[in-house]
This record gives sequence, structure tokens and C-alpha cells, in this order.
Amino acid sequence: MRTIQSAESVCQGHPDKIADLIADAILDELIQKDPYTKASIEVLITTGLVHVSGELSTDAYVDIPNVTRNTLIEIGYTKPEYGFDGYSAGVITTIDEQSPEIALGIPSEGAGDTSIVVGYATNETDNFMPLACNIAKGITQRLDFLRKEDIISFLRPDGKAIAVVEYEDGKPVRLDSLTILVQHEPYVAEHELKEAIMEEVVKKVVDAKYIDSKTNIVINPIGRFVIGGPMADTGLTGRKIIADSYGTSAASGGSAFSGKDPTKIDRSASYMARYIAKNIVASGLADRCNVEMVYVIGMEYPVSFNIYTYNENSEKLTKKVKDFFSFSPAEIIEILDLRKPIYKKATKYGHFGTYDEELLWEEINKNFQESLKGE
Repeated sequence: MRTIQSAESVCQGHPDKIADLIADAILDELIQKDPYTKASIEVLITTGLVHVSGELSTDAYVDIPNVTRNTLIEIGYTKPEYGFDGYSAGVITTIDEQSPEIALGIPSEGAGDTSIVVGYATNETDNFMPLACNIAKGITQRLDFLRKEDIISFLRPDGKAIAVVEYEDGKPVRLDSLTILVQHEPYVAEHELKEAIMEEVVKKVVDAKYIDSKTNIVINPIGRFVIGGPMADTGLTGRKIIADSYGTSAASGGSAFSGKDPTKIDRSASYMARYIAKNIVASGLADRCNVEMVYVIGMEYPVSFNIYTYNENSEKLTKKVKDFFSFSPAEIIEILDLRKPIYKKATKYGHFGTYDEELLWEEINKNFQESLKGE
């Protein structure tokens, strides 16, 4: 049986991703100074203006406008001709204290929110991510690299990639289509841009075995893409939840991650669910694994927990994993060492599939795998 799966990724200069990066840059600064910070930070970006809002409970002080502008400059918004830059953008902050009702109603070991979380892994790639996710992410990473290193001088910060992969009997067999939108300087000719993107991006990222004569590769389908970023579109935290997770290969719990401290269970438990799914697949017990949990605010443990491996192991593995972990917020934070300033790096190109020694939800745990295999 043939099926289709797709995934999206955006460059760091995409308006929504800028908002995510700013929110997590501020969170990192807070956690660096006060690891027990509780935060829910939202960022809205429009032409010439960044609005940072949300709720905090912390002993730390952070210069939010300075962090915001430094993040914009790091992304690459450094030129006034972009219509938005880190040197001149206005920054408005409307930060309130956490609601006293919420603070009093949540015990120290309880979940900081009510949410559904999903984790997924597949053995179709080396990093246990869907192939479409890796292709889309690889394209945007490459675009950002070529721009920041000035290897392709006409690239501007905004961009997006969507990959569609065809499967046969559950295995990826070909790239059905690849769409790339890349912001550029006004002087570059359309044919020059498309040739450069094909040679320096597509051919460097996509394994040639997945491309055939029917693969539809589209670059800037409407032609010019000079005006982009916040000058063209408003950006907002949390609008890239599918790009941040597994594309269409797995369901989304519906919650965004950026700007939330690890007591917000929709973030931390999503990382834990990925950790469990990845280790199950890495152990060879399943080709694919989907982990779902449901948490209720103030409660210590999930009210629902289920593992689906697309084979007869699901029920047995669910019991084994529940015996191995308690899944309380406190345990998840400890296991994954989440009271550290790691969040801006986690959000750059989606929260899963990037190996980094500090992003422990991508670690392979041999002891855990042995316990899964044991009787």
C-alpha cells in the first residue's frame, strides 16, 4: 500500500520562528539565573515592533529588550532594508506575575497545565525521525548556513521548506515533492536563484536515491520573494507546532512549546514521550512507536498513558514503561535535566531529531532498553 507523509520546516528568520526564538532566549536567561523560574512567555512581532507578554514567577531579572534585540541580530536581522532589524526595532513588554489562583492550586510536584502530549519515533532514518522532517529541516538549516556564512550572498533571513514523501508498505521510497520558499535580495535573477538553490541546497541535502523523474521540486513558485519576515507577515509564538514536531507522521497534542518552563507539562512531557518512543524503536522492539499521555493541571501523574507500536508489543511495552517511570513532572525534569538554559537551541528547527549532549530526550539509554527487553 502506498501512502504519503509530509513535513514543514522554517528558517530562523521566519516571523513565527523569530517569536519562538525570542521567547526561548528570554526563558534561557531567566533559567540561567533562577532554575526554578516559572514562565509562560508569548511574543508577537510585526513591522518594526516586538511585543513580549506573559506571566512570570522568578527571582531573576532579565533585560528583555536587550535579549530580544540580540536574538534578532543573531538571526540575521541586521539591515534596515529588510524593513525590520535588531538595532531599531521597538520592544514592548507587558509581563505579569503568575496568577495566584494557579500558583496556590498547583502543588510543587503537580502538572503546571492540562494537556495532551505525543511522542513519536521511526527507524526509517538514523535519528529516528520521519524522512520528510529530516529533508525539510535539512533544507532550512542549509539555507541559514549559506546565508550566515555569506556563501550565497543574495539570501535574506525568511524561508520555508515542505517535503512530501511517498511510502510503500510503511517504508519511504521516493520524494514526491519539495517546495522551497526563500527570501532574497532584489538584484538576483530568478534563474540564478533557482540554480543556486538546486546545486547548493537540494543536491547537498536530499539523497539522490529519493529523487526520480516524477519528483516535483518547486522553488519560489510565485517568483520574487524580496519582502519577507515581520515586514510581510506578523509572527507569533506557537504557530509552528507541526513543524516543531513530526509533520503528518504523528498526531499533535495541540500545544506549543516555546516560552514555557519545564513545569509546563505540555513541553516537558512531550520531550519525555519522544525519549520513550525513540528508545523503544532504537532497541529494535518496533519499527515505529507512538506515545500518548494526558495530564490534568495540579495532578502528579498522567490520567492516561498509552504506547502504540503498530505490532503486538504495544500492551506489554506500555506496562513495562509504566513500571520503569512514574511520569511525574518532577521526575521528568530530573531525568531530562530540564532546569538548564537549553531551550533556544531546542526550538531552532523543531524540537526533535537534533542530537546535542544537552538535549537528553534524544539520548539512547541502554539501561532503559535492557529493561524493555527483559521478561
